[in-house]
Amino acid sequence: MPYVAVKGGEKAIENAEALLKSLRRGDTDVQELNLEQIQQQLALAVNRVMAESSLYDEELAALAIKQSWGDLVEAIFLLRAYRTTLPRLYYSEPIDTEKMRVRRRISAIFKDVPGGQCLGPTFDYVHRLLDFKLMAEGEVPTAPLGEINSESISRVIDTLNQEGLIEDGEIKGQGDKGTRGQGDNQFPIPQLPITNSQFPIPNSSEPYDITREPLTFPASRDARLQNLARADEGFLLSLAYSTQRGYGRNHPFAGEIRMGEVEVVICPPELGFDVVIGEITVTEVQMVNQFKGSKDIPAQFTCGYGLTFGYNERKAMSMALVDRAMRASELDETVENPAQDIEFVMSHSDNVEAQGFVQHLKLPHYIDFQAELNLVRKIRQDALKNKQDKNIIDKSSEKDSVCQDSQVTKNMDISENVLSTIESAK
Repeated sequence: MPYVAVKGGEKAIENAEALLKSLRRGDTDVQELNLEQIQQQLALAVNRVMAESSLYDEELAALAIKQSWGDLVEAIFLLRAYRTTLPRLYYSEPIDTEKMRVRRRISAIFKDVPGGQCLGPTFDYVHRLLDFKLMAEGEVPTAPLGEINSESISRVIDTLNQEGLIEDGEIKGQGDKGTRGQGDNQFPIPQLPITNSQFPIPNSSEPYDITREPLTFPASRDARLQNLARADEGFLLSLAYSTQRGYGRNHPFAGEIRMGEVEVVICPPELGFDVVIGEITVTEVQMVNQFKGSKDIPAQFTCGYGLTFGYNERKAMSMALVDRAMRASELDETVENPAQDIEFVMSHSDNVEAQGFVQHLKLPHYIDFQAELNLVRKIRQDALKNKQDKNIIDKSSEKDSVCQDSQVTKNMDISENVLSTIESAK
């Protein structure tokens, strides 16, 4: 019988997979969706899959979206699983976002900034109304052409630094080369005593790698930023929103948001010089927050930092807000909200791990449930037995009480008769 059950289950699984593939293809009279269409017309979905799977490959991300039937979390799972099979040949040099070929760049703290502001492609000023013209095929929308600024654009945060109003080490959103978690202008960790003074970051030639080293607490900022960069967008968005509703006690400003292409550079040991191997699109966000200072540090601004693959502005902004919230203990602020709890955030941010743990509940738990079923039945039987025993005791007590009352009444009657006899004798 066990063998028959296994074989029957195997066939059912094969049929379920075949049904999935058939439904995923859809009506065969409709042209099949190809990868180039997904890359070009569902680019934001592709960007999210690349960011949260931590693998930059637009074609493979499009394939994962197609294979997953449009389920982005499943697509992230597929691409991250593929990532584990790839060899690690080189480590790239830290990207220099100051040399980004900017396609979008805005600041909410200064109207006039060096290099100007560039709105770029955005939904910010679009009416949230269904455009039924998209249902009609034919007309191809055209975008106005403009000059591309290929020069390096300094950061808006530099303006605050001219007055010493921004904490050291945050000016470029980056740190010093050779320090674990900082890299060459990659991970921002200020040099002030307020930064992680209780748990200093050890010197190392490489940053912490959460894909190869176990997650431990307290986590350094480089590990936290890596975790946030591939965290679930919805989870980060909710936490970021919570910090704005009083569960974080910070009032952020969008210091700078920029999106564009940056060069990826490696330095092969056999060559001894830098080689550009390609370009990637990234979104970088620096959130500016007020810091009241302490007895050793004057009032100034602190920063939250966000960086993601592709054009993923909402995710990068959420990342920057949560990054700043997680720095509460470093800045001697009271840790009392979910977004400030480093272990809580990092342990629950990964959607691949989260969906796996939740969906494993669909697997057979027959033995576990049978054990709990027997336990519940036993508890109910014991409760019923105790109730019956209590009723018996209560009835017995009631009977004894009635007997005692009868005896008392009888004794009173005897006493009254005796008194009557005495009175008659007198």
